Amino acid sequence: MKELIINDNDSGQRLDRFLSKHLSHLPPSLLAKLIRKERFKINGKKAAADQRLQNGDRLFMYINDEMLTTPSEEQVFKLLCIELDGIAYEDENIIIVDKPAGLSVHSDESKNPDTLIARIQSYLYKKGEWNPDAENSFVPALCNRIDRNTQGLVIAAKNAAALRDMNEIIKNRLVKKYYLCIANGIPEKKEDILTGFILKDEKTNSVEVFKKPVPGAKNAKTGYRVLAEGRGKCLMECELYTGRTHQIRAQLAAIGCPLAGDTKYGRQDGRKGGQALYAYKLTFDEDLNSEALSYLSGRTIELDKTRIEQEFSQIS
Repeated sequence: MKELIINDNDSGQRLDRFLSKHLSHLPPSLLAKLIRKERFKINGKKAAADQRLQNGDRLFMYINDEMLTTPSEEQVFKLLCIELDGIAYEDENIIIVDKPAGLSVHSDESKNPDTLIARIQSYLYKKGEWNPDAENSFVPALCNRIDRNTQGLVIAAKNAAALRDMNEIIKNRLVKKYYLCIANGIPEKKEDILTGFILKDEKTNSVEVFKKPVPGAKNAKTGYRVLAEGRGKCLMECELYTGRTHQIRAQLAAIGCPLAGDTKYGRQDGRKGGQALYAYKLTFDEDLNSEALSYLSGRTIELDKTRIEQEFSQIS
C-alpha cells in the first residue's frame, strides 16, 4: 500500500486522469480494472474513476509493489490484462496474429505499454509456454512489422530456433506478403508492378518516391491487381516484393491512387481509423530449407476478406 497527499497542482483532476499520469507505465485497461476493484481509496472511502481530487486528499493505493515502479520493456507483459485476440495460426514454434489497426507492434514515442509484442508475451506467459525466469536471454519476438494504423498478419517466434529461421525466410523473400486496400482513384493499368526508390525522412516519419536512384534511397517494388472499382475508388490486392517504410501507401499515392483514410500521403476523405490497408495473406515458399520450420513449406495463412470488401461496397 502507498499513500499520497494530493497537492494544489494535482487538485481538480479526475482520479483516472491523475492515475494515468502518476502510473503512466500501467496500461489504461489495467488502471480501469484496479479502480473498479476498489484498489484506490480517497480519505478511506471508495473512489470512482470520475471523482475530482481535492487539495489535501489522502489517496491510498492498494496495489502490488511492482506496479508502483516502472518496469523494463521486457517486463511490461506481466501487467497486461488484455486478451490476445485474432490468432490466425499457432503451433509450438510460431504464432501469427491479426493485429488490429491502432495498435503499435512495439513501444514507440507514445510510451504506451500496450503493444502487440507485449500482448503476445503476456499470452505465452499466462499459457505457460514462456517462463522469462528460466531464460538467460531469449524473449518471444516479432519477425515482421506493419504500421500502427494498418491491420493484419504479424508473425512472432516462440523460441530462438524459430526466430532465427523465420528471419532467414523473410530475409530471403521465401514468404509472399499480400495486402488488400481501398484506394482513392483508379490506376490506368488494372495490374502492374510498381518500381522506384524510396527516401525516408526520419524527422517527419514519411517517405518520398523517386523514379531514379537518389542518395540514401532504397529500391522499392510493389505489385498490384485491381479487384473492383466504382465511384472513383478501387479495391486492390497488393504484393510486397520489398519491405520499405510506407511502401504501398507511398507508391500508390505516387501514381495518383492514395489509400482511403491516408492523410499522410493522401487527403481527408471522411474515413476514420487510418489507412484502408489490410495485411491479409502470407504464402510460404514450397521449399523453405528450414531446420525448424520446414513444415510451413507451401502453406498459406489467409484472413477473411469480408470486412474490407464490405467497406468498399458501401462507398462505391
